[in-house]
Amino acid sequence: MNATALSLVIVAAVIHAGWNLAAKRIRRGGARFVWAYYSFSAILFVPVIAVSLIVEPQRPQWTWLLAAAVTAVFHVTYGVVLQRGYAVGDLSVVYPLARGTGPLISVLAAVVLLGERPGPLGLAGAFLVVAGVLVIGTGRAPAHADAADHAARRKGVAYGLLTGLTIAAYTLWDAHSVTGLGVPPIVYFGTGAIVQSLLMTPYALKDREEVSWLWREHKREVLIVGLLSPVAYLLVLFALQIAPVSLVAPARELSIVLGGLAAWLILREANAVRRLLGSMVVLAGIAAIAMA
Repeated sequence: MNATALSLVIVAAVIHAGWNLAAKRIRRGGARFVWAYYSFSAILFVPVIAVSLIVEPQRPQWTWLLAAAVTAVFHVTYGVVLQRGYAVGDLSVVYPLARGTGPLISVLAAVVLLGERPGPLGLAGAFLVVAGVLVIGTGRAPAHADAADHAARRKGVAYGLLTGLTIAAYTLWDAHSVTGLGVPPIVYFGTGAIVQSLLMTPYALKDREEVSWLWREHKREVLIVGLLSPVAYLLVLFALQIAPVSLVAPARELSIVLGGLAAWLILREANAVRRLLGSMVVLAGIAAIAMA
């Protein structure tokens, strides 16, 4: 894998784990929290898009707006489903399953639909990453777990898998947009963020008291996620321009290792040994991808 692309993906993974840890702290607000941080991202990107359009050698195309609108729908679905999963399940269940199943579907689709051929070592690395993620995010519940714990775990698994589907959808579409359609990543992501905010605004403003409460009680989390989320994904978009999606998608799952460690050390979630073993498998997969 291209060293520059791998470096971009690794930095993105660190940032991604950080904003998901912040998002996990929100147990109330769901879709309105998603709207709040999307809106903050959109505000940040308005001047950035303006400058990018001025310096961009290509003339803007209507296909750029269409591509951004499609990714906005995928990302809104992703954000709402992920936040719902965090409300009902553990970070250490929802996050690894979401981040593991998404790349697995992305790799398979990239090979079957996009005709990518990452090679035996790249494919082995991709599947090692997915296997390690599943080790981290699955397993038996603690012996002291009651019926409510088991129910929360089942919900976490269900939302994790559903989130993985949305990740695969936007990953494949975004790879097509920045390579096949040639949309500049900054313009693409920024326009998508604006559309995401606009799509969710009517729903968010139905309960302005809830929005006010979110801003009052969780302003820091809104700002952290609204800033770090676009930075992390912009790095991925740039990586997709210089490396195949079948390698980029699994490589960015280094964030699983960091998220699992954060769930154990900061949130005090259980099963640390299994998570560490799974993390080593993920790292082995990333090493294989790096050599592919």
